Amino acid sequence: MRLITISITLALPLLASAQRFVRFISTDNKEYYGDAILPSDTTDASKSKSARVITGDILGEFTITNQAKTIKTLLSPLPNERVRTVRCVGFNYVAHSEEAGVSIPQWPILFYKPWTALNTPSDPIPVTAGYQTQGNFTSEMDYETELVVVIKKKAFNISDDEALNHVLGYSVGHDVSHRGWQIDRGGQPQPQYSMGKGADGWAPWGPAIVSTNIIKDPQTLNLWTKVNGVTQQNDTTANMIFGVKHLVSFFSMGTTLLPGDVIFTGTPSGVQLGKANPNWLKNGDVVEVGLENVGTCTNAIKYT
Repeated sequence: MRLITISITLALPLLASAQRFVRFISTDNKEYYGDAILPSDTTDASKSKSARVITGDILGEFTITNQAKTIKTLLSPLPNERVRTVRCVGFNYVAHSEEAGVSIPQWPILFYKPWTALNTPSDPIPVTAGYQTQGNFTSEMDYETELVVVIKKKAFNISDDEALNHVLGYSVGHDVSHRGWQIDRGGQPQPQYSMGKGADGWAPWGPAIVSTNIIKDPQTLNLWTKVNGVTQQNDTTANMIFGVKHLVSFFSMGTTLLPGDVIFTGTPSGVQLGKANPNWLKNGDVVEVGLENVGTCTNAIKYT
């Protein structure tokens, strides 16, 4: 009995060390949290066909079991109602600021989306009538791929050096943006972010939350966007003006970050905003946003 007890104890740390958190519907039509089992030729969690079931709370105490379940449908990594706040950063890459004709910010530019904006890695992005054509203007839908940070424990007035101790892991998100409502008719002379970015379903994210056990340094990751298979954005998080440590610290200045909060950290250059002849997203366009060592979200624009 003593030998058996020792072997079980030694096995527990392996099971407790999460890798790629996914939330999914299995073939039994039940919802699970799991640690994605990757195919041998990819680190894209959206390609996973199965996951080891997780019991407990991924924002608290949990165990990764040896029970594997087949993935039928990947959901967003956390239910919308578990995400307390969707925090966002604007113009966090020099080249993106330049293409938009905006001065390089000296401080992070912060805004928020409602959690109803969150969407799964694969469901359509709904565009309701008010964001389509409306009399004298044409829809100006744009894409933005972003590194997403997920908070695991409360943070208030923390330093840059403390910041990563409060991070569960990283995901990729699509900050869907309507430039017409954001800029042209959004409160000139300054942008009005809420109307241009906060509609339901305008923040697909996933396909997983990749633990800080795997991604030690979030400033070394390639990120990209493809529209209908054509690459539009391709950059690295090394080029962020304000890195993850500083953003988490800055957001906590006088405001409490809570477990489940997510931070969209800004997009690199390559969006349609600022182009002489922009090719705005249209009904049926398929947008893929990706982040190295995390995976891809692939969502179609759908007029509703």
